[in-house]
Amino acid sequence: MTTIHIDNRPYPVRDGENLLQQCLSLGLNLPYFCWHPALGSVGACRQCAIKQFKNEEDKRGKIVMACMTPVTDGTRISIDDPEAREFRASVIEWLMINHPHDCPVCDEGGECHLQDMTVMTGHTYRRYRSRKRTFHNQNLGPLVNHEMNRCIQCYRCTRFYRDYAGGRDLDALVLRNQVYFGRHQDGTLESEFSGNLVEVCPTGVFTDKTLKQHYTRKWDLQTAPSVCVHCALGCNTIPGERYGTLRRIHNRFNGAVNGYFLCDRGRYGYEFVNSKRRIGQPVLRKDRNVPLQSATKREVLQHLATLLSNGGKPIGIGSPRASIEANFALRTLVGPERFYAGVSERDGRLLTSMLDILRQGPARSPSLHDVELADAVLVLGEDVTNTAPLLTLALRQSVRRQPQKIAEKMHIPHWNDHAVREAVQQERGPLFVATITSTRLDDVATQTFRGTPDDLARLGFAVAHALDSSAPPVPNLPDAMYKLAYAVSEALKNAERPLVISGMGCGDTAVIEAAANVAWALCNSGHPAELCFAVTECNSLGAAMIGGASFESAFETVRGTTETSADTVIILENDLYRRADAAAVDRFLNAAQHVVVIDHTDHETSTRADVVLPAGTFAEADGTLVNNEGRAQRFFQIFAPQGDIQESWRWAQDIMAMTGRDKDDPWLNLDHVTTACGREIPGLQPILSAAPASGFRIDGQKIPREPHRYSGRTAMLADISVHEPEPPDDPDAPFSFSMEGYLGHPPSALIPRFWAPGWNSVQSVNKFQDEVGSSLTGGDPGVRLIEPAPSGRIAYFSNIPMAFNRRADEWLVVPLYHIFGTEELSALAPGIAELAARPYLALNPEDAAELGLAAGNSAQLQLNRKGRADYRLPVQLKAELQRGVAGLPAGLPGLTGITLPGWGRVTKMEEGVKIGEGAVP
Repeated sequence: MTTIHIDNRPYPVRDGENLLQQCLSLGLNLPYFCWHPALGSVGACRQCAIKQFKNEEDKRGKIVMACMTPVTDGTRISIDDPEAREFRASVIEWLMINHPHDCPVCDEGGECHLQDMTVMTGHTYRRYRSRKRTFHNQNLGPLVNHEMNRCIQCYRCTRFYRDYAGGRDLDALVLRNQVYFGRHQDGTLESEFSGNLVEVCPTGVFTDKTLKQHYTRKWDLQTAPSVCVHCALGCNTIPGERYGTLRRIHNRFNGAVNGYFLCDRGRYGYEFVNSKRRIGQPVLRKDRNVPLQSATKREVLQHLATLLSNGGKPIGIGSPRASIEANFALRTLVGPERFYAGVSERDGRLLTSMLDILRQGPARSPSLHDVELADAVLVLGEDVTNTAPLLTLALRQSVRRQPQKIAEKMHIPHWNDHAVREAVQQERGPLFVATITSTRLDDVATQTFRGTPDDLARLGFAVAHALDSSAPPVPNLPDAMYKLAYAVSEALKNAERPLVISGMGCGDTAVIEAAANVAWALCNSGHPAELCFAVTECNSLGAAMIGGASFESAFETVRGTTETSADTVIILENDLYRRADAAAVDRFLNAAQHVVVIDHTDHETSTRADVVLPAGTFAEADGTLVNNEGRAQRFFQIFAPQGDIQESWRWAQDIMAMTGRDKDDPWLNLDHVTTACGREIPGLQPILSAAPASGFRIDGQKIPREPHRYSGRTAMLADISVHEPEPPDDPDAPFSFSMEGYLGHPPSALIPRFWAPGWNSVQSVNKFQDEVGSSLTGGDPGVRLIEPAPSGRIAYFSNIPMAFNRRADEWLVVPLYHIFGTEELSALAPGIAELAARPYLALNPEDAAELGLAAGNSAQLQLNRKGRADYRLPVQLKAELQRGVAGLPAGLPGLTGITLPGWGRVTKMEEGVKIGEGAVP
């Protein structure tokens, strides 16, 4: 620590930072525009001007920019110096000369950083009366709205989009004294992180186009802390609701996880909550020959009680997209031995393998922040941009770690972003990407490798052997692969923080075991490594920790005649048709006498059910999710569900109450479920501390979901009654559905929004951090459930596959992932659906030529599985695919339920088939 003097008062600060960052960390108000904690300093806006003095005797001083001035011991500065204040006021005045002053109609109004800084500098009167500069606004796609006339040229947008996120289609276009931030022509932004422009931009140039379609004033949004459900990274979010409709998602800062950013799938996939496919009320049919009919909650519960009380033998199928509490409640309802995990045999095997590796091995599972700090990385078999998007953003920062030593030798501080980039130029740290096909990370990769899952695994095993000769060698390794394995091993061995990344993308256990061998070999040779696994869904790891056999085992149960056989199937938040062969699911559902579905969204499985119970989405429920790191995080209701919609675990509790199964220990709120789960499931005890319990109060008060500026509450239902209804009760969380409550800073896991006096924009997160850009005060939300085993050697995996060999007239069909379209729920959001890929079959150009196929031709794919229909798909050519390999998009409509990789035949279709929303089987 060092000491600086601000307006003649001494303050202890951290050395190595700039004065703006430290002034904000001290809680002082100093206006700024171009600086951002994640992007560093460039000194573009001149708004953070302060007066710096040589010593105590110096009374004159000089104007400097706080963001470009390093902290040194004994520094004397003044924020309130009249000359500095006048300078800042003049800067904001000329920045506002061309601003349209359209705050009443601007989507950014009410949480605009420009508004905040204008008020902070005291600029209240507009003297400029001449014509303003105007620009053409572009159509940037379905997610981001463009209003260039509001721009103040802070360069934050291009610094994030190009320098931080690696996008190439947005830039600062300059002509004479005009600067235009946009694309070279209208068109959808290509970056998967384009939505962050909405929060990065300090004005209203880039705004949320989905919010614009159901706009509400920002201070009228009801909010609560939540967790993204569209992948397994567990990014923290702040959803906002008004009039029972979810209106937007904002980033919720978590220094260990997503930091300041979200991917576009996580930011815009929320609209499935408002989808027409939502299940809004219970439906029931007592005879399968009649359609489902609406029923009351009491009717369906009595019907279920009759089924289960008269000797009914139910089984439960859980879900990796349902919370820990929901899965546990179903497990309790049917009994542990009759509970099934809701994933396929293959996925269950992969998840169990990863869980065992993380628990028993010496390599630690890193947070996203840890990934950013890695200085050498091997990505083995995982297209992280499409399966775990924000992991890509972290990796783009990791490649800067090693080259930053160049800047350090030149004594350039890390926060001086432009100077660091000038010093580093195009130098990047080691990043090796070994995948089935090309990825969006290839532009920053040191070297790439393309191969089948078997060949990817062999490369991983070879790297492990190169690191530690006691690891099993790989037989018949080609020279090129041997040289690559040696280069990767040297880069990892010479790194201070090596990292290995793999996951479920290849669907191959050998790839996961090879990645584990690499990390373990590094640890065994004295180079502590981290091992990151990407899993498919928001609670995949949590569901694996609860346990349960695969649903294929459940298929056998309903057809059995033993004591363990079942006549009633309860399916929790799971569309089985996405996970298994359609014919196999048909046989399973037909064999079951009664099918009960608890879910929030209508799908193919729910249409086959006898009873459908409406569950709450993440926005209408509370619960705990475990991310890929093994971090348990709590999400909370944003708004009370309407009608008979309720949390999945409450449906299970109601069924137990109707059948008398909860006599000993009824669950009255979420805390009771979480406590029971932690008590019964090994390894889940820490989830109790993921967030404060429902009885938590500050000064005897709950935390309000509605901001204190919330307006119109008494008029919202005036068309129904002149009497304001009582706010809904919330027994599950320390939040109130009102404006009343504690207005200070709650614990980090309970922060419903970021706001502080004078800081209405997202920049107010600075006021919730002890050190700006670091963790939240009191620590970041969540609790880790998995830590590496005590030091000691562990036996390497030795099941090394043979090298891939092409088969005559057959192709190995492998899964290809898409950030838009692959994930089930986000695909229901109109903006995401517009960007989603359409079904296709990817082939190597030489293979396609052999078949007489060109790009766009129709091909027939016949998978070697009984009961599976052929697929007729348009052909796409991918030169990076290995010969003998065909790629099939995972999760797209019409292509679900296929277990890949697998072998199949491809033939040319004489007649083209029109492909609409899905493939035509």
